[in-house]
Amino acid sequence: MRAFLFLFLLFPIIELALLIKVGSAIGVLPTLMLVIGTAILGSLLLRVAGVATAWRAREKLSRGELPEQEMLEGLLIAVGGGLLLLPGFISDIFGVLCLIPFTRRLLVGKIRRRAEEQALRQRAFFDDQAARTGKTNPNVLEGEYERRD
Repeated sequence: MRAFLFLFLLFPIIELALLIKVGSAIGVLPTLMLVIGTAILGSLLLRVAGVATAWRAREKLSRGELPEQEMLEGLLIAVGGGLLLLPGFISDIFGVLCLIPFTRRLLVGKIRRRAEEQALRQRAFFDDQAARTGKTNPNVLEGEYERRD
């Protein structure tokens, strides 16, 4: 969590430093045009990729299947579009990686594998704990009662 907080605080400083460096190399106006152009490109790509993913999800739902791949892709499309709308070149690079279909599918595959590994670890921990306590169903409480009038 500390590393995430550190990166969260460091990221805007690095973005600003890169914007200043690019602005001093090519000028202020071209740098502003690049930032505005990537924001416009991001909104267009977000719309096109989002609609295509929504259509694929709708087709799967009509066949009676769960669109889990499309849901994860939709999440990455939203993240990528948001990153492209942010001013800065580093966020634009990560945003484009989230919007390109090939890299998006690679990222979704990695996210799915990591989620499956996490679920297996949690299940193994739960099974191990249940075996140690000897309880097969930890939600059942055994006891006696007596009714008093």
